Amino acid sequence: MARPSLVTVRGLGVRFGALSVIEGMDFSIRSHEFVTLLGPSGCGKSTLLRVIAGLLAPSAGSVALGAGGKAPRIGIMFQKPLLLPWRTTLENVLLPAELEAGRAKVGPAAMERARHALALVQLGDFEGAYPHQLSGGMQQRASLARALMSDPELLLLDEPFGALDELTRETLNEELLNIWRSEHSRLKTVVMVTHSIPEAVALSDRILIFAPRPARLIGEMAVDLDHPRAGQGRAFLRTLAELRDLVRNQA
Repeated sequence: MARPSLVTVRGLGVRFGALSVIEGMDFSIRSHEFVTLLGPSGCGKSTLLRVIAGLLAPSAGSVALGAGGKAPRIGIMFQKPLLLPWRTTLENVLLPAELEAGRAKVGPAAMERARHALALVQLGDFEGAYPHQLSGGMQQRASLARALMSDPELLLLDEPFGALDELTRETLNEELLNIWRSEHSRLKTVVMVTHSIPEAVALSDRILIFAPRPARLIGEMAVDLDHPRAGQGRAFLRTLAELRDLVRNQA
């Protein structure tokens, strides 16, 4: 049975004054997919992610979220961790719950969710640490935990590990996949912005390829490899080469 669409983009356009950032965008993302948006830096991928998140209104077209009339809970994570330096790791993760509660204090349920999110990213022993006491990779883990705080069904990631060294980036990508596949998380659909072809192949069920600005969808590729993909040397390299050829031919 076909899985329902969780994100449906139709005729999407975004303009900032005279500058056209996105033009004529059409695609859909199904429930339980890990999809990467692949394209050169500055082509409009981050803008598209903000439109999907509801942080930016489109100039044309539409974005519909949800299956069966029910909109999914959304989490979003940006390239920089954006942790508040005067708050501990646990307090930073609790921030979305505090904003939702308004003047009311967060209750035990929110505290339990925050600790669960920290455990998912393996930061349970650092809940009392401040951002300056954490490495760059640990700060990104804390930021991911904050994005997971709302127990999202749809997670939007804007090059979240792009500023990290390659080894740390690979480790966090594996942890992200583990969370996505975990029975202890509601998260089932991930949309991730990247300009890294190896990262796209390592993570994705499907890759959407974008032209330079204004962003247009110029191709897509399904990745038919089981996870984990680290041990699939020849198949992985073959898929990598196919994607590179597709990107070059579409450019």
